[in-house]
Amino acid sequence: MEGFRNIVLTGASRGIGRALAQQLAGPETRFCLIARTLKGLEETAKFCRSAGAEVEVFPLDVSDARSVSQVLLDFDTRFPIDVVIANAGVSAGLEPGRQPEAEGVSAHINAINFMGAVNTVEPLLAPMIGRKRGLIALVSSLAAVRPQPDMPSYSASKAGLRAYGIALRGALRPLGVDVSIICPGFVTSDMSARHNGFKPFEIDAEHAARIIARGIKRRRAHITFPWRLSALIWLSNRFPASASDWLIQGFKSKIDPEA
Repeated sequence: MEGFRNIVLTGASRGIGRALAQQLAGPETRFCLIARTLKGLEETAKFCRSAGAEVEVFPLDVSDARSVSQVLLDFDTRFPIDVVIANAGVSAGLEPGRQPEAEGVSAHINAINFMGAVNTVEPLLAPMIGRKRGLIALVSSLAAVRPQPDMPSYSASKAGLRAYGIALRGALRPLGVDVSIICPGFVTSDMSARHNGFKPFEIDAEHAARIIARGIKRRRAHITFPWRLSALIWLSNRFPASASDWLIQGFKSKIDPEA
């Protein structure tokens, strides 16, 4: 993709991350792919290499700030990074019987979804500002725009990430660095398969990746989809709280534990 030769992508072993790597791969691209699972990373890398891209893979947990920083700074020294896409994420929900989330779940979710993204972005701020160019893309969720009662910690982590991105955008734009905040709805993936409930307007990961790739190529500040669900959420947020809370009950769900 023009202007995006050196790319960092977390959560690259499956779902949106894998589809996005495949969408962006080409003869002039070089990837730093990060995820927890080496096997999944290698499968993604194999496709990207077949498209002509150069790839380095790093089986890391993005909550490990020191290891992530070391990898990113080393890669950036050798190949100045044009775009970093913080995509890694996990989900969880209420306990059976709609009981509160188990102790420790919220800390785990936020360590990956929010702090994992911060760990991915922070090491690259100074280099990008120094070069006066670059793009930071943060994969949040429509659950950040209208939090889901059955997924309180997931919703909070994505809302925090969205707020972080909005703040960063205002701070970095005068310095030459752009920020895109990505808020998908339901996307077919392993994560979505664990989501037992109403999933309106669900799209496949390949379709989502095309939307995201097009948006970051245009350096759009917000990449929100699908538009029909986005419009419904926009409208519900303008209802009185009681009406909005009643409407959101139609999205009741049960989230199966990660395998």
